[in-house]
Amino acid sequence: MTSGKTRDEIAEAYSSEPWWYDIRGFFILTFAYNSTIGTQMRFFGPNFGPDHLEVACGTGTLLEMILNWRRRRQLPKVNVVGIDYAPSMLAGARKRFAKDPQVKVQHADAADLPFPENHFDTANIANSIHCFPTVDGALRDILRVLKPGGTLAANVLLYPSGFAPLRWAAQKINDWGIRKGILYSPFEENEIRQKIITSGYEIASEFKSGNTWNVIARKPQATGLA
Repeated sequence: MTSGKTRDEIAEAYSSEPWWYDIRGFFILTFAYNSTIGTQMRFFGPNFGPDHLEVACGTGTLLEMILNWRRRRQLPKVNVVGIDYAPSMLAGARKRFAKDPQVKVQHADAADLPFPENHFDTANIANSIHCFPTVDGALRDILRVLKPGGTLAANVLLYPSGFAPLRWAAQKINDWGIRKGILYSPFEENEIRQKIITSGYEIASEFKSGNTWNVIARKPQATGLA
């Protein structure tokens, strides 16, 4: 069992210097998620519509990598709004994108987004659902600001599985993350899938990789007449 953290407690847990956050994140990605940067760029990179919301963007390191991945493939330019609740993370992202007019970074709570309904074409949640204090509230509010037919791409940290040495290493990292306050809890695959469906999404595609469940979920098209 884990004890819940408030938004401000989680923000405080993410008060590290941006460079340390990035190094720490690499080890968490490799040994807890059992994933790679390349896998993430290929998964999240295609899910960018003309107006895109990047939820819990952190220092913006992964977002910058993904946008560069898109540029190398000459994919369409997009307007991106990146949000995070931790001031130190936002400071790193603001510095990173200071000269990029297509990326705007602002402070916001994923469960109480300061945007109108039906505003974004796409949204991504990369490596961060596990730290949301109110996962259901965040999923519902992201759905609210997506346009009908818009898609959410998310990867979700699952409880460790696989060979014992890797499973033990992942569990040690997860236990540390819970103590530190940067991890609320991993998920069971069926549990998080049901949360997404209950929030109102349709599952468009999904696959498991390592200790990670990757999902593309779609906001249903509007039906009926206004």
